[in-house]
Amino acid sequence: MEKQTITIYDVAHEAGVSMATVSRVVNGNPNVKPATRKKVLEVIDRLDYRPNAVARGLASKKTTTVGVIIPDVTNVYFSSLARGIDDVAAMYKYNIILANSDGNPKKEIQVLNTLLAKQVDGIIFMGNNITDDLRAQFERSKTPIVLAGSVDPKEEVESVHIDYVAAVEEAVSDLINHGNKRVAFISGPLSDPINGQYRLKGYKSVLAKHGIEYDPELVFETDYSYRSGEILWPAMVAAKATAAFVGDDELAAGVINGAQDAGVKVPDEFEVITSNNSKLTEIIRPQMSSITQPLYDIGAVAMRFLTKMMNKETVEEKTIELPYGFIKRSSTK
Repeated sequence: MEKQTITIYDVAHEAGVSMATVSRVVNGNPNVKPATRKKVLEVIDRLDYRPNAVARGLASKKTTTVGVIIPDVTNVYFSSLARGIDDVAAMYKYNIILANSDGNPKKEIQVLNTLLAKQVDGIIFMGNNITDDLRAQFERSKTPIVLAGSVDPKEEVESVHIDYVAAVEEAVSDLINHGNKRVAFISGPLSDPINGQYRLKGYKSVLAKHGIEYDPELVFETDYSYRSGEILWPAMVAAKATAAFVGDDELAAGVINGAQDAGVKVPDEFEVITSNNSKLTEIIRPQMSSITQPLYDIGAVAMRFLTKMMNKETVEEKTIELPYGFIKRSSTK
């Protein structure tokens, strides 16, 4: 037999109180006599009543739900961000709806509209590129939106991230100081601002500082997957690269294993620095030197930022930059 949905009316009827009293008990309103509260809670427990978040939202015009759009739920980078979002959301009693967009621009818009149709109070977007279509949808929606670990070059949408330019400068500078004149730049699509505008800018500027000419033959754009990194080795040889800066840990693991499969010693004959310091950096051998990003904090701060916007609190700045670091392990000399 199908379980009937227990409503607030059923609880009120069973406890012999008004629906307003049940509502006060559920929402933790102190203006309820202790004996009445106890009786209502016992009935709620017995009937297994679960307040309907959407119905409750319609009454208060809030669903206490936040939508999180994630490009790849299996990528450690994004799942670490999501963890920070979830913990802060729980603290502020918000529920999370996680939606996977596969990093596909059409699907991102579809997912965004599905979440907006569910009356979410706010959205956290983790994606690498804000297309013009997506930007138009953001503008049309009255729902607050924050980017986590993503950058808006126009600085129209609130975002939380690190200084990607400075981080890449520091990483590539380390490789150059080890005598590498041919440092490859390996990243996801350059159409993503993080890669094409910020990371590449850091790469070019540090080459210029060291008097090394920029060579587009050393720039490789691919997708963020282990396999893509693994099959890159022949291209590294052709480009005469002796080291690489890589924009994603899974990709970097592929690059290292591709080199080692070809009999190349890492770091003696080829050095690699990666970007996200996820747990992959310590799982692979040699362990990977990496830029460190406070992934959990980026997620947590983005969620806190969103709660302020949802509560109509004034937000001083549109962009919050969190500190990055650099950790040396065995993939560099």
